[in-house]
Amino acid sequence: MTDGFYKSGEPIADTKAPGGPIEDRWTTRKFEAKQINPANKRKKKIIIIGTGLAGGSAGATLGEAGYHVQQFCFQDSPRRAHSIAAQGGINAAKNYRNDGDSVHRLFYETVKGGDFRSRESNVRRLAEISTQIIDQCVAQGVPFAREYGGLLDNRSFGGTQVSRTFYARGQTGQQLLLGAYQALMRQVDAGNVELYPRHEMLDLIMEDGRARGVVVRNLITGEIKHYTADAVVLASGGYGNVYFLSTNAMGSNVTASWRAHRHGALFANPCYTQIHPTCIPVSGDHQSKLTLMSESLRNDGRVWVPKKGGDTRRPADIPESERDYYLERIYPSFGNLVPRDIASRAAKNVCDEGRGVGPGGLGVYLDFADAIERLGRDKVEAKYGNLFQMYERITGENPYDTPMRIYPAVHYTMGGLWVDYDLQSNVPGLFVIGEANFSDHGANRLGASALMQGLADGYFVLPNTVNDYIARNALPPVDPEAVAAAEERVTSRIERLLAVDGDRTVDSFHRELGHIMWEYCGMERTEEGLRKALELIPALRAEFWERVKVTGKGEELNQQLEKAGRVADFLELGELMVVDALHRSESCGGHFRAESQDEDGEAKRDDANFAYVAAWEWAGEGGQPVLHKEALDFEYVKPTQRSYK
Repeated sequence: MTDGFYKSGEPIADTKAPGGPIEDRWTTRKFEAKQINPANKRKKKIIIIGTGLAGGSAGATLGEAGYHVQQFCFQDSPRRAHSIAAQGGINAAKNYRNDGDSVHRLFYETVKGGDFRSRESNVRRLAEISTQIIDQCVAQGVPFAREYGGLLDNRSFGGTQVSRTFYARGQTGQQLLLGAYQALMRQVDAGNVELYPRHEMLDLIMEDGRARGVVVRNLITGEIKHYTADAVVLASGGYGNVYFLSTNAMGSNVTASWRAHRHGALFANPCYTQIHPTCIPVSGDHQSKLTLMSESLRNDGRVWVPKKGGDTRRPADIPESERDYYLERIYPSFGNLVPRDIASRAAKNVCDEGRGVGPGGLGVYLDFADAIERLGRDKVEAKYGNLFQMYERITGENPYDTPMRIYPAVHYTMGGLWVDYDLQSNVPGLFVIGEANFSDHGANRLGASALMQGLADGYFVLPNTVNDYIARNALPPVDPEAVAAAEERVTSRIERLLAVDGDRTVDSFHRELGHIMWEYCGMERTEEGLRKALELIPALRAEFWERVKVTGKGEELNQQLEKAGRVADFLELGELMVVDALHRSESCGGHFRAESQDEDGEAKRDDANFAYVAAWEWAGEGGQPVLHKEALDFEYVKPTQRSYK
C-alpha cells in the first residue's frame, strides 16, 4: 500500500526492562542500576531542555541529588511552560474512595484506553509511581481540593469507572507546575541548577554517536552559544501545533525533538495525536489557537444535540423529548465519561449527520442544568468556577444559564521520540521525558494521565536511570570540532531562512499545513486522503523555501525567525506523520481509518498486523524514512475489542 513512501529496517527492542513479575520490574531495575557517589555527581553535567512538569521536576530532583544541571526554556520564566494550561487533574491509584481502585486497575485501564498500543512494563511502572506523586506534591504544598473533613478529594475522568483524579479546581497543572518551579528555584538558589530562560535549542552536539550537548539561540540577542554535558534530557513537550490550530500554547513546537531525530533518534508513532472532545469550537479564520475546556466538566455536564438536523432553536427552547444525549444512549456503562477518542468520534458523527449546533454546525452542547439543580450553583461554582469564567470571557455566553458549546480539537501527542525503559533514546546519552517521548499512552491518552506521566518521569524515573548511564560512561571533554560542526549547522540554517526573502508570511504556510493535516490526517483518515497529503506537503515545503518572508536579522530579537525555524520542522514532521498514518491501515484509538470499521461504525483494530511501535529513522534530505518495528507483547492485559457500552 505504501510502496515508495518508506523503507523497512531491522526490528528493535527495549532491552532495559527486566524480566520477572511485572510488579517487581521497576524495583529490580533500580537495584541493578549503577550508582554514583555524591562527590562525583558534582563533577557531572546534565542539560535539560524544557521546564514544564517533566523538565522542572527533573531539574529540581537532579539538582537536589548533586548534579550540575544546565536548564533551558524559550519562555521568559519556567512558570510559563505549557503544563500550566492543564486543568482537570492528575491520576493516582490511591483508592481513597474505596471504590475498587488499585495500581493494577490503573495499569489495566491505561493499556486498554491506549487501545493496546503501549508497553506493559512502562505503564505498570507509571501506575505504581502514581501513588508516590501525590505524597510528593502534598509535601510541596500543592493545594489539592479537599473534602469537608480535610481528606483529599477525587473525581472521575473519561475511560474509568472509579474516582482517582486529584485536582485543584480547574487549575491543577498550574498548581503542580508552581510546586515543581519552587523546588527548581531552590536548586537555582543553591547553585546546583543554572537556568537559561529565553533560550531555544536549535541542534544537538554529537560525538562518536553520543549526545554531548546542545547549541542554543538567545532569543533576546540572537547570540548562538553551545553547552556540553555528560547527558542531555529533552523535556520539550508535544508537537500538536503541526495542525496550526490546537490547544497548545502558540510557542509549543517540535524543533528540539526533530533536531535529535535528524541525528538518528527514532521518532515513534508520530501519527498518534489526541483529539480532545471538549474544546471551544472554532469561530473564524482569525484564530491562531484553540481553548480547551477541561475534561473534568464531563463529570457533571451532559452532552447532547437536537434529535433533528437543522434545529436552530435556543437550547432552552428544545424540550427534553427532542434532545439526544447520545453518549448516554450509545455507551450506557460509561455515558459521558467514555474515553476521549470515543467522545470525539461520537461528536464528529452527530455533527456530520447535520445535528451539530452553533456556527457552521460544528459543536455539541455540554449542559450543566441538571448538576446545578441537583447540587446547587454554589457547589458547581466551587468545582468549576474558573473554567466557567474562562468560557464566558471567550464566548460571551454564561454557562450557568446556557449550555457550553464544545467540539473536538487537537490536544496532546502520544507519539514522540522512541525511548527504552530507562527513558533513553536509541542515541546514547539522549534521554526524553514527558510528552516528548512516546512510551506510556499508546494510541490514546486517558484524561489526567499527562500530569501523572510528566511528574513520574521527572521526579522518580529519570533520576534513577540517568545515574546508570553516567556511571557506566566516563566521557572525555567534547572535541571542539564536534561543537564547531553543530554551531555551523545552526548558523547556516538561520542564514538560509533569512536569505529566501520571499513574499509569503510564515503564518500563511503554517496555516496551510495545518489545514492539510486536519483534513487528511485528523480524526478520520482514508488511504486516498493520506496519499493526497503526501502530494501536497512536499510541494508546500518546496514553496516555503522559495517564498517565505523572514524580516529582520539573526542577531536580534526576531520572532519571525523563531517561527520560521519551527514551521520548517513542522513541514518535515507533517510528512512523516502522514507516512506513518498511511502505513498503519487499522483504526486505533482516535485514529480512525474509514477502511477499517466494524458493522456498527466503531474503530476496528488489527492486532495481527499492527501490534507494534512504529519507530522511524531519518534517511536524510529527500530520503525515504526507514521503519523499525518494536513488537508489543501483552502478558497481563490481553488485547480485546474495546467496549464502553
